[in-house]
Amino acid sequence: MPESIRIADYVRSPAASGLDATGYAKIGEFELSDFLTRWDSLHDDALQVVPERVHPTARIHPTAIIGEDVIIGPGVRVHEFSTVRKRSVLAAGVSVGFGCEVTHTFIGENTVLGHQVGIGHSIIGTDAHLSANLVIAAISLWNYDMRAPVKEIVLYGPGDEPPYRCTTPRFGGLIGDHVQTGSMITLGPGIAVGRHSAIAAGACMGSTIVPAGSVVRSSAPEVAIEPRRI
Repeated sequence: MPESIRIADYVRSPAASGLDATGYAKIGEFELSDFLTRWDSLHDDALQVVPERVHPTARIHPTAIIGEDVIIGPGVRVHEFSTVRKRSVLAAGVSVGFGCEVTHTFIGENTVLGHQVGIGHSIIGTDAHLSANLVIAAISLWNYDMRAPVKEIVLYGPGDEPPYRCTTPRFGGLIGDHVQTGSMITLGPGIAVGRHSAIAAGACMGSTIVPAGSVVRSSAPEVAIEPRRI
């Protein structure tokens, strides 16, 4: 398990989203736990300097709910009955499908969320495609009170190596550029998926690192991770 996880190894910084003067423009320069610790203040600073919190070219359906602290870039589409809230960022060209819930999440440029996707406290890369009925959970089930979580999210590697500590009790996942998922998938709390990976329908996994260029297949009772052949 690496002692450090660099966001740049998973996610490219936004280039055309009006975020040039914000910390999000350099998101790739952060170490993951450092970013998670500073995220709230970085977002609050970004709200003070973005030219437009919701870009005029964004298309938001009248039934969608957008929080007052959300930043939405050019060309974004948010479809019917979706909610985007709590310091989320939708970079340029993002598409949020019907009935989604996005909470405290950064979504990179041109990424597509299918219908009824739920994502919390996560970082999603560019050109990813996350299919319908995906959930990225952010809070461990093993808290005594999940309304006030205290159990730190960690990522485990193989063998007896020490876990990577995320320094927070709320973290869903770091999903790399060009990742594709099938439907009916549950990830997290705590997962890092490398670039150009694919996760097949029905998978349920968390607290782990998936190398770049992998395929994840679910076959009970185990989840198998293997190299992806493109």
